[in-house]
Formats: sequence, structure tokens, C-alpha cells
Amino acid sequence: MILTINGQEREITQVETLTDLLDQLQLSPERIVVELNGQILSSEQHRASRLVPGDKIELVQFVGGG
Repeated sequence: MILTINGQEREITQVETLTDLLDQLQLSPERIVVELNGQILSSEQHRASRLVPGDKIELVQFVGGG
């Protein structure tokens, strides 16, 4: 399916939920904020959020530093 991730269209296969997508992209749900179609989701909502072609997803990863 075609998803727009951080402004770029990408063809993603074998994903049904945001959890599947984060796993495929090797991103830790504890260190990322997800916006799906303009709505910020809590990490508890990732598994229940089904993806459909055309969804727009913004991923912001927290990076520690000193």
C-alpha cells in the first residue's frame, strides 16, 4: 500500500497497524511520536490504528544527548 511518511510517498507491504509499521521501520514506540492523518496518537493507540492506502503519517523520534 502507498503511505505518505514524513512527506514522502512510500510503498509499504505486510503492515496492518501502526505497530506493524514501526516494527518494519525498526523504530521504538517508546521513543517516537506518531501523527496519523493530522491526529497525534498515544502509544496505546498504535496497535488499534489500522492503516489504509493514502494515510499520512508523521514520525518524530526523540534523540537523547548531552
